[in-house]
Amino acid sequence: MSCLQFKSSRKDLDMDWEKLATLNKGLTTTDIKGKDYVEVNKRVIAFRELEPNGCIQTDIIALENGVVTIKATAIDGEGNVLATGYAQEKETSSFINKTSFIENCETSAVGRALGFCGIGIDASIASAEEVANAIENQNKPTKNVVKQEGKPLKKEDLITFLISKCDEKRYRVSDLCEKTGVDKVEDMTEEQISKWIDWLEAK
Repeated sequence: MSCLQFKSSRKDLDMDWEKLATLNKGLTTTDIKGKDYVEVNKRVIAFRELEPNGCIQTDIIALENGVVTIKATAIDGEGNVLATGYAQEKETSSFINKTSFIENCETSAVGRALGFCGIGIDASIASAEEVANAIENQNKPTKNVVKQEGKPLKKEDLITFLISKCDEKRYRVSDLCEKTGVDKVEDMTEEQISKWIDWLEAK
């Protein structure tokens, strides 16, 4: 478990929604496939401004077979939980994850927790790092293309299969769309849908 604590002489600062709105307007974004995302370090800096005596706590929930799940908790200066965020990474899912999958997972979890605090969410809850990592994983060769009677399924059937897999694995289709950089699942390509199915089946 780790806790990033921020010290300050100011003791009268509470979560201020007006200040949050002002901070969000000043956050720089990263363009990924035509959409703007805020990097995690920018969200952390904003959190320091909002909660100078606050804390971001991270805990490894599970670490097994090269897959890590991390929970991040944003806490104010009085010890109140403001929000939590979860992330999961697989060691073999990308070149970077081969050496840093735990660090990448922690970064994503922190980004999501701060996003649920309202920091950097004008464009998306997902952070730039989280989306970039998801896109990198999508660019890997697909292991299994779903087939029926030896033939690849049509796109509408793939979508139905993906939705059922999301229900089974307790993932939201909207989260996968966000990580892909599309507004709805119908905007995904067949290749992208197949890769998400592969990813879910590996969970």
